[in-house]
Amino acid sequence: MAEIKAPVFPESVQDGTIVEWHVAEGEQVGRDQLLAEIETDKVVLEVVAPDDGVITSIVKGVDSTVLSAETIATFEVGAVASAAPAKTEEPTPASTPEVPVATPVATANEGEFKDQSPAVRKAAKETGVNPADVQGSGRGGRVTKSDMINPTLKGDNGQVIATAVGQRIEKREPMTRLRKRIAERLLSATQETAMLTTFNEVNMKPLMDLRAKYKDQFEKRHGVKLGFMSLFVKAATEALKRFPAVNASIDGDDIIYHGYYDVGVAVSSDRGLVVPVLRDTDSMGLADIEGGIRDYAIKAREGKLSIDEMTGGTFTITNGGVFGSLLSTPIINPPQTAILGMHAINERPMAVNGQVVILPMMYLALSYDHRLIDGKDAVQFLVTIKELIEDPARLLLDI
Repeated sequence: MAEIKAPVFPESVQDGTIVEWHVAEGEQVGRDQLLAEIETDKVVLEVVAPDDGVITSIVKGVDSTVLSAETIATFEVGAVASAAPAKTEEPTPASTPEVPVATPVATANEGEFKDQSPAVRKAAKETGVNPADVQGSGRGGRVTKSDMINPTLKGDNGQVIATAVGQRIEKREPMTRLRKRIAERLLSATQETAMLTTFNEVNMKPLMDLRAKYKDQFEKRHGVKLGFMSLFVKAATEALKRFPAVNASIDGDDIIYHGYYDVGVAVSSDRGLVVPVLRDTDSMGLADIEGGIRDYAIKAREGKLSIDEMTGGTFTITNGGVFGSLLSTPIINPPQTAILGMHAINERPMAVNGQVVILPMMYLALSYDHRLIDGKDAVQFLVTIKELIEDPARLLLDI
């Protein structure tokens, strides 16, 4: 009999919570098959089967708190599961309503749900929804816990025919560990820093013209698309070199000036906002940055970002423009002392050499900790980014 243990957590992570089991006791599993997901205050970690065999017992159920390397299940290597009993089909009702009614679990045959995860079975008991009536969004159409909370019902032919909608329904559910941690950090940043935001606007036409001219050649040569984020990362890195205080952090009564440039890029995921870090951006090319951002975005969607990939960072860039935000005041990501906010690009009338010209403009916002960064440095830092973006040749010429 072997033990299945939780992953070894880094020192910064104290414990985790099991959010879902993808297998049940007595189930046959294959090597590297996903067994469970453990959510920490930073990432969701996957636990996979160490070999072919059978899950003999689940020691830690859904919502249980687990410590680093703690046993969560037992496993018999090489064993073969006994055949599951045949399922009993429900009699066909005399008349079928246009919208199927979820079967209350309390009166349903429990054997009908043996192939569902413990989290789904628990949600079925709480909601009274029959998992067999729910359109699954998990791997291979598997029904997940979120599917049970907001069920989309399907007909006998498997086609989705209606979404279960109640009247004046209220739902209460606990915050996930990740959401609670995000809330704690944001609240701490607003309470423990002297945060101030300065704004400027940037003419995006030169950058848009540059991208339009070279994007096809860039993608053909490097295998990644040329976006605006990589150029903003390079411009921010150059500005950080000129204003070291913006790249510094406060530790108690000490100021730590970092001699490297690790830029975090805020990425939205289903589980919340995460900030993976691009390391040593001063030595990265535009293609390296674009590739790194693309890989992080894919990992964020799949919930596969590692703790190391989100640890550290000396500066952060967030782009609310992808969701249509025109202007915002981003919140600092402690222990960093500044964050750059990008926004939507909109055409606006601007005065150029005494003439009114329609130009694609973007508002930039720099939130900074006034305890360390003076207003003069913050404004000049943002102006430097504006000048580099409006005249990209400056990045090449280092002026």
